[in-house]
Amino acid sequence: MDSIIVRGGRPLSGQIAIAGAKNAALTLMPATLLCEEPLTLTNAPRLSDIRTMTQLLQSLGVEVTAMQGGKVVAMSSHGLTSTRADYDIVRKMRASNLVLGPLLAREHQAIVSLPGGCAIGARPMDIHISALEALGAEIELKDGYLHAVARGGLKGAVVPLRFASVGATENVLMAATLAKGTTVIENAAREPEIVDLASCLRKMGAQIEGDGTSRIEIQGVDRLHGATHAVVTDRIELGTYMLAPVIAGGEVECLGGRLSLVESFVAKLQEAGIEVTETDLGLKVRCLGDRPKAVDVTTEPFPGFPTDLQAQMMAMLCFAQGTSVLEERIFENRFMHAPELMRMGARIDVHGGTATVHGVDKMKGAQVMATDLRASVSLILAGLAAEGETQVNRVYHLDRGYEHVEEKLGAVGAQIERIQGQ
Repeated sequence: MDSIIVRGGRPLSGQIAIAGAKNAALTLMPATLLCEEPLTLTNAPRLSDIRTMTQLLQSLGVEVTAMQGGKVVAMSSHGLTSTRADYDIVRKMRASNLVLGPLLAREHQAIVSLPGGCAIGARPMDIHISALEALGAEIELKDGYLHAVARGGLKGAVVPLRFASVGATENVLMAATLAKGTTVIENAAREPEIVDLASCLRKMGAQIEGDGTSRIEIQGVDRLHGATHAVVTDRIELGTYMLAPVIAGGEVECLGGRLSLVESFVAKLQEAGIEVTETDLGLKVRCLGDRPKAVDVTTEPFPGFPTDLQAQMMAMLCFAQGTSVLEERIFENRFMHAPELMRMGARIDVHGGTATVHGVDKMKGAQVMATDLRASVSLILAGLAAEGETQVNRVYHLDRGYEHVEEKLGAVGAQIERIQGQ
């Protein structure tokens, strides 16, 4: 397996281009299943998860063509050959479950394996199942597969979500576009990726109102058509690279960044004594003191502090002045990076869903292991300021969510390289 070597102590300066959002692209790609005409995505990120979703769609009979080095993905579902999403592909990535809603809407049937992904909590499918059942689907779990059928097609209904699940909101939103009548999603997720999906679906002819709020209304239509859509900027990659100059020192401009994507995150940075400036090209970040100040962070659904930036924020707080408290309210078992940071000299106490971080003057490089996607990049960030050499192992997690991380950080002054596995 590949490893990444980071040699700390070098301040950063320059610009980092932020890619299109992984979580948006993985939602937009299954939307092609809703119509026979082509759907083309621009500003697509070049990630292993995108390749996995491509394989899944191709297994269903979708024609997928990557252009411009993978930044443009053209898809056509005019000749579907299957409605079964097999375990061998689905196990690699949790977002695979997003084919369920579109297949039910268009083909009125689907067999989808229970998904896999990072080991950061159960993230059960029960919210998806109950929501689609409200639209008239009959769903049964057999041998690790969800067997779903919508006899006579889906029908609009009021769908109250017991939790503002992003995935369930996306699945129901896509399914409802072709359902008969009106669907109202109550307690809907409000993330920018939901808004981006709704924007793309409207380009395809869907009738949707209220995206970005907790109440989304969808008026079903008979058919959708093709479209071209640019994937929204990745707010998690944006937040990650905004933290790099804070930890390493220096100043970096994140190209394509927008404050509206990361307002709660930026508020915490400013509380920690970090200057964030909106420019014509994106967001510029620098730390106003030698070290950031300690701050308390609680993860919440959007527009709250993102759970996907919690690990990276912990890396920064390891170097902060004072003691910080991180409370994880979205996923259980999401502090697996803490023991690895402690190998580098961090002082962290974890009790259930709360981590107390006592800032230290310095940390030292060490051999550490990536346990999930965001944990992997948090260790790289910590390595930017640690004395000596940090080797982050099992970085296949990293490649699921960050494209060319060593090139992007290297271009602004980090000493970082990838070591190919044997």
